[in-house]
Amino acid sequence: MNKPAEIELYAPVKTWLEAQGYAVKGEIGAADVMAVKAQELLIVELKTGFSLTLLQQSVKRQAVTDLVYVAVPRWRGKAGWRAFKGNIGLCRRLGVGVISVRVEDGSVQLHADPGPFQPRKSSARRAALLKEFNARAGDPTQGGTAGQVETSYRQDALRCAGYLAESGPSKGAEVARATGVARATQIMADNHHGWFFRAARGIYALSDAGVELAVPDEHSPKDARTKT
Repeated sequence: MNKPAEIELYAPVKTWLEAQGYAVKGEIGAADVMAVKAQELLIVELKTGFSLTLLQQSVKRQAVTDLVYVAVPRWRGKAGWRAFKGNIGLCRRLGVGVISVRVEDGSVQLHADPGPFQPRKSSARRAALLKEFNARAGDPTQGGTAGQVETSYRQDALRCAGYLAESGPSKGAEVARATGVARATQIMADNHHGWFFRAARGIYALSDAGVELAVPDEHSPKDARTKT
């Protein structure tokens, strides 16, 4: 089905605004829709879909009034709703309101009013990021890469593997003391990389995959990170 033209959004939006007591006219200056009630001025930008141009236009209209909305056709399907929901969040951050129009019957739905936005901070996510930043040795992974990330967890796993390669099967506590990896036992027990196995109660050794690792003598994850 073809996208509706912008002009098909105008009548439903005008009717919706008039029901709220606004006088509405189209194409006033650069505004697609302008509505006035007493001293209140409202602008709506019409588009067949979200785009950078629509957001730029909307932000530009904020020089005239704080009451700026975007109007787009109603989404279709789950994928359309996911994309639409993400765009609502972006518009909230820009202080822009969002409405959608179902062209088939002219129904208009309000999704967000314009206004100041204060993002809610996640202390848990912040703490997790800082923990990983401080735990990671050096700067082993370039930003922007789509390749394997050298996390602090992997660095610690490599240290454990390096110790076992030199010393043979060992107790978790012994590996922790020798490598300085406090979570050594948990890492070897979880075995996310497939490098370890439990040789006996409390004793861990390298699996075949772990033996194949080119682990340097001093357990340096930087040198080993390309060997998988």
